[in-house]
Amino acid sequence: MQGLGTGTISLFGSDEQKQWLHSTRSGKAISAFALSEPRSGSDVANMDMTAEQDGDHYVLNGEKTWISNGGIADLYCVFARTGEALGARGISAFLVPAETPGLGIKERLHVIAPHPLATLSFEDVRLPASSLIGEAGQGFKQSMSVLDVFRSTVGAAALGFARRALDEAVNRVQNRELFGAPLFDLQMVQGHIAEMALDVDAAALLVYRAAWTKDSGADRVTREAAMAKLYATDKAQEVIDKAVQLHGGDGVRSGSVVEGLYREIRALRIYEGASDVQKVVIARQALNNA
Repeated sequence: MQGLGTGTISLFGSDEQKQWLHSTRSGKAISAFALSEPRSGSDVANMDMTAEQDGDHYVLNGEKTWISNGGIADLYCVFARTGEALGARGISAFLVPAETPGLGIKERLHVIAPHPLATLSFEDVRLPASSLIGEAGQGFKQSMSVLDVFRSTVGAAALGFARRALDEAVNRVQNRELFGAPLFDLQMVQGHIAEMALDVDAAALLVYRAAWTKDSGADRVTREAAMAKLYATDKAQEVIDKAVQLHGGDGVRSGSVVEGLYREIRALRIYEGASDVQKVVIARQALNNA
């Protein structure tokens, strides 16, 4: 979350803005990425929030929702419509310290797996022009560049969940007896374990490829990151579901490891680009490269 919250600053910020990175890297400050809105979640280009220039200041008005670290962050990277052009080409990014007058917490959002989420309100939030990150009108491109990087990390998180579920399942079937023999002796159980192991390794390779491609100097890894996030999160859901099934009643016992994983994994298929959105991204990339 620290990386996502400061990604736009890291890639496009001024030297002055990058001073925040010393605090976020050390944990002295918490950052947040404020992109989604009540009316335009996946449709980023259709955002309503505005940032009107007033002399050497910008005035922000609108709402952001489903913001991770919302309400506890010290700084927000906020995207708003500045109107240089229609749609995606008229959006800009701003660095907004949490104590800025007019920035409020409208609602704290509670979900099935504990996570700090909030809806933020911006009422005549007045910022100096130096708060603009990079160039005006480039906010959409900036946000997509950041998501290129951090969609891969969502895939990596899902991979970690899936590996833990596989470990729990293997331990369960080795130590649980059924009909006088270990559960693992059943061929159907062996089939489930084989599928889980295959999905974990395939997801790992896609995640590693996306990270390696970016580390090798690629400007954008849109295709690689979308594939990594889509496959790793979808397959982690399946792996964890199999682990719950192999645990029987204990799999749905509140407080068990696999029960916690089952609740935790679901959100990863939604945030930072839902699975269906990733399919659209991958298809467009395939057509562009044809």
